[in-house]
Amino acid sequence: MGYKVYTITTLALLLYSVSLFSQEKKKISRDWTSFTQSITVKTKVKTKFKLQASVKVDRGTKGDGMAGLWARVDNTNGESGFFDNMLDRPITTNQWETYVIEGEIDANADTINFGGICLYNGKFYFDDFELSIQNKDGVYEKIELDNAKFENKVTDKGIIPGWRRGIRKNKVTFIKEFTARTSKNTINNTSCLVFEGKGVKNNSVIRSEEGFSPQIGTLVSMLNNLSKRVESAVHNLDTRETDHLLDEKANRIGALVMHLAAAEAYYQVYTFENRGFTKEEKEKWDIALDLGVEAREKFKGKPISYYLDVYKEVRKKTIALLAKQNDNWLEQMRPGSSMNNHFAWFHVMEHQSSHLGQILLLKKRIPEEKNEIKLPKEKVEQ
Repeated sequence: MGYKVYTITTLALLLYSVSLFSQEKKKISRDWTSFTQSITVKTKVKTKFKLQASVKVDRGTKGDGMAGLWARVDNTNGESGFFDNMLDRPITTNQWETYVIEGEIDANADTINFGGICLYNGKFYFDDFELSIQNKDGVYEKIELDNAKFENKVTDKGIIPGWRRGIRKNKVTFIKEFTARTSKNTINNTSCLVFEGKGVKNNSVIRSEEGFSPQIGTLVSMLNNLSKRVESAVHNLDTRETDHLLDEKANRIGALVMHLAAAEAYYQVYTFENRGFTKEEKEKWDIALDLGVEAREKFKGKPISYYLDVYKEVRKKTIALLAKQNDNWLEQMRPGSSMNNHFAWFHVMEHQSSHLGQILLLKKRIPEEKNEIKLPKEKVEQ
């Protein structure tokens, strides 16, 4: 598939077609999934657009499933413009209905990304996508989309022709808990897209996890919620992005993930063993704990999976250690300190939340990779 170019009055549009062979599977675990098309837009004046589609939801036995349309305008300065994912008015009805998102493009716009989103357990049906953009006379003109009615069927590998799995223009993300297939729209007897979510755990709910005393179970739920956010923020980064240095005093994202692991490892020995790091532990963790010049030199050239593996291993140990404690342990004061164990682990969460914000900021400042494609020179016949 190639690129399709449209011109509507002062607005130039480029539709990103999606090759079936270009979608590499990167499976992660998450409580929502989505699918996307993207269009490059250029305009000198504010311009309105409408996205609409038919949707219905079978919420299943758990009754927690919900869906929505979504649209996001990415601006040329790296910031987001208009955004709506309907989560303030989620779709939960089991009847086909048409839903509409109305938005605006301005002179800073670079790309419109749009599609559908599914959350939690159930079956989520989508059909008849339409994107329309106003011309200079205020009339909405319909833009041709790839596989808008899903007549081109989902492949055995879960690839949706003309669409990407995920929400990013250049990233494809498959979620373990969600499968996609082609189904039948019984209203008009045509094809439609259906996602099915099974065994999805709602990560937006704090609960007391099973296998722990009540308060420790709640603490574990909060710790895991934060770690999933960290993992979700970085798991798709390549080595160039992981190693990007905003300035000479900044920290690389890989180093920050190592820093989170090091700080948590310290609080393990501090709260569970009432001690600080041993000499060997200092050699392992101190550079990551302190960050700075040494960390900038040491933590580079490795894939994000390297840092996440370390981070996950530390968290696995934390959960195992917490499982051996009870709520009374949380109330125990730290020797020589004014805080108790509960506050110590609250601080671990506070620390991770703070650096997650830093990571998200650094991600926004990563420049796009320049792809210089050199075509072979034509042979000149003698």
